[in-house]
Amino acid sequence: MNENRKDYDVVVVGGGPAGLSGALALSRARRSVLVVDAGRPRNAPAEGAHNYLGLDGVPPLELLAAGRKEVTGYGGEVVSGRVVSARRREEGGFDVRLEDGTAYGARRLLVTTGLVDELPQVPGVAELWGRDVLHCPYCHGWEVRDRAIGVLATGPQAVHQALMWRQWSDDVALFLHTGPEPSDEQYAELAARGIAVIDGEVERLETEGGRLTGVRLKGGPGGEGVVRPAEALVVAPRFTAVADVLASLGLEAEDREAFGTVVGSAVASDATGATGVPGVWAAGNVTDLMAQVVTSAADGLRAGSMINADLIAEEVRLAVAAAS
Repeated sequence: MNENRKDYDVVVVGGGPAGLSGALALSRARRSVLVVDAGRPRNAPAEGAHNYLGLDGVPPLELLAAGRKEVTGYGGEVVSGRVVSARRREEGGFDVRLEDGTAYGARRLLVTTGLVDELPQVPGVAELWGRDVLHCPYCHGWEVRDRAIGVLATGPQAVHQALMWRQWSDDVALFLHTGPEPSDEQYAELAARGIAVIDGEVERLETEGGRLTGVRLKGGPGGEGVVRPAEALVVAPRFTAVADVLASLGLEAEDREAFGTVVGSAVASDATGATGVPGVWAAGNVTDLMAQVVTSAADGLRAGSMINADLIAEEVRLAVAAAS
């Protein structure tokens, strides 16, 4: 490690809403704080972040820019880079190494590296992700209200998705694609809510002017399949935690299940964000797959305050020992 390495009270790995909220709380508590941000926010493709009280619809990158300005305004530092590993020092604290070889020291770590959305491999899905291809109705439902909405079935959660999105539009179609056949009870529920069920595998998405216009089904040998009109398509990504830094400390991401199937991975932490490694906290999507922007920000604030409390307790113990 670099002998000229700068040490901080806290290094925050990840500069999204969770990381910046934690850094803001710690900077306001007069802690020396460094945020290392790889610059790949999960919600960058979205036009706006929603359900953030007072800031509903704010462009995600504008929200992060405002957060960085607030953190640095209280003395915190923000640098661009990707942390590749962290290790505990024998004398206490942690060494943090970046991809470019830069190293920093920290008494405590807050890891807020988020998750990656692993999308269904259907042509057009990745290109329209965050605009016309969606997964969260509370994030984007209002924006596609009353439009033709398709739900792409890739697992047992698809019927639940279709029934939920029906709240925002009366024109919802469930494309069975590679998902399981609904049960008789589920067929009855879908029919009662006027949700069309479309058999067959989806071949690709149809677009015009960069926007979704329809879903093309696979046709028979030598023929094109039918196109079903759609202005929005709901998918179910696999939510995979970005947990390399935590893994370097011995904290592996664990599978998370819903509807009887694995839907992603996350790193375990308690209600305060504390992980199984003393001195290491986690917040946001790396530990909570379902956290929205405002939830992640709240998690980061809570973790930051708990880290400060932990540092205070350590400083009190050292002060008492020195005075004895």
